[in-house]
Amino acid sequence: MLGQEHEARALELSRRRFIRTTVAGMSIGAAASCGAARAADPAQPTPTAEDVVQPLTKAARDALNPGEIIARLKAGNERFRTGKKQHRDFLVELQRTAGGQWPEAVVLGCIDSRAPAEIIFDQGLGDIFNCRVAGNVESADMLGSMEFATKLSGAKVVAVLGHSACGAVKGAIAEAELGNLTQLLAKIRPAIAQTTFPGKRTADHPEFVDAVARKSVELTLERLRKGSAVLAELERSGAVKIVGCFYDLSTGRIEFLG
Repeated sequence: MLGQEHEARALELSRRRFIRTTVAGMSIGAAASCGAARAADPAQPTPTAEDVVQPLTKAARDALNPGEIIARLKAGNERFRTGKKQHRDFLVELQRTAGGQWPEAVVLGCIDSRAPAEIIFDQGLGDIFNCRVAGNVESADMLGSMEFATKLSGAKVVAVLGHSACGAVKGAIAEAELGNLTQLLAKIRPAIAQTTFPGKRTADHPEFVDAVARKSVELTLERLRKGSAVLAELERSGAVKIVGCFYDLSTGRIEFLG
């Protein structure tokens, strides 16, 4: 009996080893086949060293004016939403930006996990400053950060980036209250009253939510100019351009407002 049990266990172990080996081999083969297919696909060419985009240098950033930087951001979003993102080597970018950074813009965006500015603008390490807070609303700390980004670090564009289906906007419309979130949502509520909308004015109406989100971006821009003499003066002098943007979560498109 013991001999038979030992033989059965040995056969079972052998069978399991065979299955693991076979599955692993199939996975490796499939991965290799996919890699070969991608390499052979003319629509997905293998990037060369010349294709890999490099981080901004001070000279390159300083040579750009605000209008050119906005054009670069628009082009980056177009690449993102059409699946033609630039080739990047983040390890190289890490090494080349370790000694300094020369971002061209500062973006005040929402914390929504689906709207990371670097990705949807197709930017890399050291290209933009990224300020994030629910509802993309300003505060004294955010204003100070943007003053640092522009006046001290040389960024030439300030962008307030709202987005569709914003949870913070929905919360403001629904008059939600929760700890410190309550005072944050209060900054969005003026946009509700100032939004002209013919339909249902509730948090479960997507078109109304997006209309309020757009109006909130507009009001945030006004408060940036009023709340920061530094930013206002940079804009008056032409050194900096302050713009509003709206990101559509379903299409990936960023619309520049105004």
